[in-house]
Amino acid sequence: MNVFFEESGDFKVGSILSQAGEAYQVELASGKRSKVKAKDVLIQFDKPEPESLMSAAKGIAAEVDLDFLWEVAGQEEFGFAELGAEYFGHAPLPFEAAGLVLALHAAPIYFHKKGRGRYKAAPEQTLKAALAGIEKKKQQAIIQAGYVEELKGGKLPGSMQSIVLQLLFKPDKNTIEYKALEAAASELQTTPQRLMLSTGGLASPKDLHMSRFLFEHFPRGAGFPQVEVPKAPGDLPLADVAAFSIDDVTTTEIDDAFSVVKLEDGTVRVGIHIAAPGLGIRPDDAIDKIARARMSTVYMPGDKITMLPDEVVNAFTLAEGNDCPALSLYAVLNPADWTVISTSTRAERVPIKSNLRHNDLDALVNEETLASGEGEYPHKEELGLLWQWALQLEAGRMKKREAFGLKPEQANRVDFNFYVDDDVVSIVRRKRGAPLDKIVAELMIFANSTWGKLLHDSGVPGIYRSQGPGAGGWNAKIQVRMVTHAAPHQGLGVDQYAWSTSPLRRYTDLVNQWQILACASNGVTAPLVAPFKHRDATLFAIVSSFDAAYAAYNDFQQNMERYWCLRWLGQEQAKQVDAVVLKDEVVRLVEIPLVARLAGMPQLARGAQVKLDIVRWDEVDLSLEARLLEVAAVAPDASLELEEEEEGDTGEAALAEVVEAEGVVAAVTTEEGVEVPANAGTA
Repeated sequence: MNVFFEESGDFKVGSILSQAGEAYQVELASGKRSKVKAKDVLIQFDKPEPESLMSAAKGIAAEVDLDFLWEVAGQEEFGFAELGAEYFGHAPLPFEAAGLVLALHAAPIYFHKKGRGRYKAAPEQTLKAALAGIEKKKQQAIIQAGYVEELKGGKLPGSMQSIVLQLLFKPDKNTIEYKALEAAASELQTTPQRLMLSTGGLASPKDLHMSRFLFEHFPRGAGFPQVEVPKAPGDLPLADVAAFSIDDVTTTEIDDAFSVVKLEDGTVRVGIHIAAPGLGIRPDDAIDKIARARMSTVYMPGDKITMLPDEVVNAFTLAEGNDCPALSLYAVLNPADWTVISTSTRAERVPIKSNLRHNDLDALVNEETLASGEGEYPHKEELGLLWQWALQLEAGRMKKREAFGLKPEQANRVDFNFYVDDDVVSIVRRKRGAPLDKIVAELMIFANSTWGKLLHDSGVPGIYRSQGPGAGGWNAKIQVRMVTHAAPHQGLGVDQYAWSTSPLRRYTDLVNQWQILACASNGVTAPLVAPFKHRDATLFAIVSSFDAAYAAYNDFQQNMERYWCLRWLGQEQAKQVDAVVLKDEVVRLVEIPLVARLAGMPQLARGAQVKLDIVRWDEVDLSLEARLLEVAAVAPDASLELEEEEEGDTGEAALAEVVEAEGVVAAVTTEEGVEVPANAGTA
């Protein structure tokens, strides 16, 4: 006797060897023996042989007309033998019954299983919907296969053209477009990103990197809605000064300027004038919401995404020839030793006489000409006085920095400026700490420290950058963090440091400007009228959001700098280049701030100069492959050695600052206004 039975959702046949109660010992065609319960046996038969029956049953199952079978079945539950009699017109033979079971089991959309060998026909509407779904999947599979062939042929299917970014950066993996892209990339042994580039979905690797950033951080686009341009109060007093700014030639957000006046008593009054959008923008108004959503201007070589709309920037930037609303910090100095006699803060209109540019003055204004008095250039006398004060400010900071237990800042580093014109990049080396840079840096540090103290003394909270030892004791790496109370910034050598001097391009500075204006205008009642109070949840939220946005923007800027460094290699057809050892297997090229890791490189001293053979680079994944050719037989160059990082930021004073420069990559400097690139800290 033979049996046709169900086991674990599968159907099998075999010969009965023995029976014990409700169980059979069955031998399968493979020789394997299995214990089968009587309730799982659907058909018992003598002939044909088990293997022949299964073969014949499969033939029957393949020939069954499911639509006719469904009509025959009716709407009541049935057993397969009952339906077999109706379908075949006679009591089904064993192989016919087995074939019918296989057909029923393989068509769950037609027949719902109700038990061993028992089924019920699916309701008509359910069946129609299921069949439509199957047909849809068949058609989608045909369309998907067509997409795959188009992609493999170098053509982007029309349905993908409007969803390129979504497919790459936030795909719905159930769509046929995504499945086709993945399948084509797999067959071509490439990545979806490279496939999009090859089919024209993205114009270039630069477009890929830019699109990824915009998709994540500016999903609605980097443009601005129409806004009403705010105005500063009309009754602001006019300052009796002739101020001037110092910026790169590409700078458009000019947010700091200076004035120098010799007073009758022999003292000198220096004015530090900061653009004052806080006089027109108010917390929670339409423009504030825009600025808070962005938190900062985003910089990259050759381009930027501003925090504020151009028309708002133009209304408050310190442009030459205009009387501009400004928040001014005046310091009265004793020129004998450049000590600060007094300071005062006020909102006013400041006449901007000149917008000086580094590109015009760097060759004329240096330490030698400042010492000798040689050369002619605008605001020569004022710059000479500011230079003397800047040196004293720096010396004072260094003493306090050393008192904190830190080494003096190193001024022999090399920075890099990036300029991009029609996709051609120029990377210009520039020695850090040039006089014009130092003047701006020291006066900005002085302003941020002084205004930070004003906020603290007035009992008004602000947003400070604090640097001190992290967890782990005195020898732990010191860290920079943002807090809402005054605290030392050890790297800068100041008792407090509140970002306040870049309100056109950094939201924290705009917030602090509101708080400083409250102090300047209201004195002891400032805590009552300042927009933000102590332990204000909104202020804490701003700090948290700014940290996250600033870190993301900095990562993007560094990626774009690396991209343009790789473009420079191709543009200059660089085959062999000089580099300097930063640490272990990490080197940096001498001519550009491009860092690479050379696996297996012998142990060399920091600052050791080497020559590399450029093997290949990839502008998509931003990788560089190079090999060591030779080690220069010269002493390590101290100016190229990697500076020990004293905090999470990099830069001469270990303070990260995004510079205001269009086309100049700028990100890291001792203080705003000094155009130096983000990689400067690794020089």
